[in-house]
Amino acid sequence: MRWGLLKPSLIPPKPIRDLRDLCRYRKKLTEQASAEKNRIQKVLEDANIKLASVVSSVFGVSGRAMLEALMQGEKSPEETADLAKRKLRSKIPQLVEALEGRVNEHHRFLMRMQMEHLEYLEKAIAQLHERIDEKIKPYQHEVELICTTPGIDTVAAQHIFAEIGGDISVFPSEGHLASWIGICPGNNESAGKRKSGRTTRGNRWLKSLLVQCAHGASRTKGTYLKAFYHRVAARRGKKRAALAVAHKQTAIIYHELSEDKPYQELGENFFDRINQKALEQRLVRRLRSLGYRVDLHPEPVTPQCS
Repeated sequence: MRWGLLKPSLIPPKPIRDLRDLCRYRKKLTEQASAEKNRIQKVLEDANIKLASVVSSVFGVSGRAMLEALMQGEKSPEETADLAKRKLRSKIPQLVEALEGRVNEHHRFLMRMQMEHLEYLEKAIAQLHERIDEKIKPYQHEVELICTTPGIDTVAAQHIFAEIGGDISVFPSEGHLASWIGICPGNNESAGKRKSGRTTRGNRWLKSLLVQCAHGASRTKGTYLKAFYHRVAARRGKKRAALAVAHKQTAIIYHELSEDKPYQELGENFFDRINQKALEQRLVRRLRSLGYRVDLHPEPVTPQCS
């Protein structure tokens, strides 16, 4: 340490540290808000109110109006169902059946406390959104670059940028960044035997966020990351596939920030293009095993008029 042989820890400048605290607090409050919604849903189920089976969003405009009517306890199921808005009005008969329950004073008391806590959390999250948007203005360009990655929205991009620290040059390569986050395979090998390949310990905030974004990327249409996810999931399972996609996203983010370039989409058929010959042989074998005679004739390329 006295001779400078130890690398210092990553300590970003104070504006980035402040931004990191805000993003972490916003994530915690968002998790608490989700937990509070689950508690309200549990009380509804205990009262035999099946609102979630009919309404896609129990805490939307229509859902909150019905919850308020249930907490007051002065309206019949028909009057409560009549509070539905827009497209939900076509489901009024199903809503009447879903609202036929046994809501007593105990349920109303719990729901009132939980709704008040939820409203407080939502107000605090909105204040954090405004504060983070204000603090991150000097780094808006970097956030927009990260947003071009499939599966990553503005909120996730802000948190990713704050956790990385603003200066990507402190990481010599994308592998160093992945190792720091903790999404690279472990290397526990002794006497030629591989004992474990579980991921290493790293930045738990960023690791969980990237895995969440990886699940979002697996549902995007026509993207390379979606094809990569399903390619790995078929062999290794969905959890390992999500972690592999998170590793890919880390490499993409590293190159976006280091090269100052947005993400370039490779397409969902990228793996078919690079392994075209192997794909042809595999499909021909399958057709022949079903009793077909297969002869491949490439389609002639028609010249395009300039």
